Amino acid sequence: MNGQFSNDGLISIQDYIRWAYSRFNEAELFYGHGTDNSWDEAVQLVLQSLHLPWDFDRDLMSSRLTFDEQKLLASQIQRRIDERIPVPYLVNKAWFCGLPFYVDERVLVPRSPIAEMIDNGFQPWLGDADVSHVLDLCCGSGCIGIACAHAWPDALVDLVDLSGEALQVAMINVDRHEFSGRVHCHQSDLFSSLEGKRYDLIVSNPPYVDVEDLSDMPSEFQHEPELGLAAGDDGLDLAWRILAAAADYLNDEGVLVVELGNSWVALQELLPEVPFSWVEFESGGDGVFVLSAQQCRDHQKLFRQMLIERVDK
Repeated sequence: MNGQFSNDGLISIQDYIRWAYSRFNEAELFYGHGTDNSWDEAVQLVLQSLHLPWDFDRDLMSSRLTFDEQKLLASQIQRRIDERIPVPYLVNKAWFCGLPFYVDERVLVPRSPIAEMIDNGFQPWLGDADVSHVLDLCCGSGCIGIACAHAWPDALVDLVDLSGEALQVAMINVDRHEFSGRVHCHQSDLFSSLEGKRYDLIVSNPPYVDVEDLSDMPSEFQHEPELGLAAGDDGLDLAWRILAAAADYLNDEGVLVVELGNSWVALQELLPEVPFSWVEFESGGDGVFVLSAQQCRDHQKLFRQMLIERVDK
């Protein structure tokens, strides 16, 4: 904020939530990084900036804030409006599978519907299969792999990303969740540094935004690393490479799970003969497919041929 700060009569937690709510409505912000409306956005920004939990005593809503707290909140609210910075970047925290994760502008803000699959143990696709080795491919903050480590307390998890900066954030989260003994970070261009490894579950939320969608994205997305979003003209640059190689890194009863967002339509149209299982989510979201290890092997020749043709164009 420019100039000397004035609280203009705003003194309590509820005052700042109400003020943020009004300002956000006026500013016509985009919501999609943890909330989908101006009220939840205001509550999230104010409470997390004050380091208050979601379930704090609501009798404290009328508590008077210190001058420094008032100044902080006014600045946070103004930056959310003027700079269009997503709230998780302002407070350096995002929630995924009910777990807190450190985030900054080196990684995407966690928001994958795969969280629902983790909560459900990836059923019915895994069945009775033992899950001892998990790969989070294109891991970003590491939220998917770390949530899987919580879901399977005995599993070893590899977090893989091309971005060294993203892996720095992932390592912060590994340490904060106290998983340094069984969750490991690897800088790798997809599977290139994983020779000889095999997994019971490969989960990937790779870049999948096509050129048209990337150019139309609201300003909030400009704070996210383009490397984590852009995936060519049709959004499938990474998907083809994953499909072509996944069979070589899955155990016999293994499962591949990949999120493609809006680009799922393009993949389905190109491969109508492949029995993708497109997940239906109770809490919203789409564009996530599941293939078994056997299905990956059955169609690997086709995947590789399609990848070659794509590269040759």
